[in-house]
Amino acid sequence: MCGRYAASASQDLLVETFEVDEVVELETLPPLAPRYNIAPTDPVPAVMERRDKNWGEVRRKLARPRWGLVPSWAKDRSRAAGLINARSETVAEKPSFRKAFATRRCLVPADGYYEWYTGPATGKGRPVKQPFWIHPLPRMGEPDLMVMAGLYEFWRDPTLPQDHPEAWLTTCTVITTQATDALGHIHDRMPMQVRRADWDHWLDPALTDPLAAHDLLHAPGPEEMTAWAVSRLVGNVRNDGPELIVPLPSVEDLPTQEELL
Repeated sequence: MCGRYAASASQDLLVETFEVDEVVELETLPPLAPRYNIAPTDPVPAVMERRDKNWGEVRRKLARPRWGLVPSWAKDRSRAAGLINARSETVAEKPSFRKAFATRRCLVPADGYYEWYTGPATGKGRPVKQPFWIHPLPRMGEPDLMVMAGLYEFWRDPTLPQDHPEAWLTTCTVITTQATDALGHIHDRMPMQVRRADWDHWLDPALTDPLAAHDLLHAPGPEEMTAWAVSRLVGNVRNDGPELIVPLPSVEDLPTQEELL
């Protein structure tokens, strides 16, 4: 499960990297800024393609959906915090995700994500939970981005008038899979990614075949990712800054880097 992550890329970098045609600006949201402790229900940068109803042209957009998908048929937005992830094994079948998987796929750019390793019990009988920062290894000539596979939905709030700025809610979820052996030592699930060569196909709203879409999902191998222990300050959503991803000098009773990767 991916429940916390960081995204520090600037709007200009995202527009250039993903060849965005339009940035969706919302008065209800602050300007895009680096975030190092993104939590469920937070607005997050996401790239999507939408067909203009008037002109029929497909445009690539940088939007800020809230993390935690609310299906269009939901009675209220209370489901959001529980639908931050969609399992790749069932995403094409589950009622909450299958329509979005067929027609509303997005890319969720990130620097990396956090998972908690459960260590041995302490003297009080409580297991030690140590956060790890998991992120891509540097790639020559490529931005330091981890591009997660996501889905998005639109939900109409029936309690608000049509012209209210929050009458329509855009939300998203991140697709996950069984973790590779290397990262599975920390947590049994990890986000799926989309390779750069597949971005256009993944975003294409004309691609409605679930099997074809599923083939575009990528589970990164150990040669693509690395991980290290970080401060437990990340456990508090009020803490947010680059110091959260700084590696700890040493941590007792935790697996070594070689054991993890």
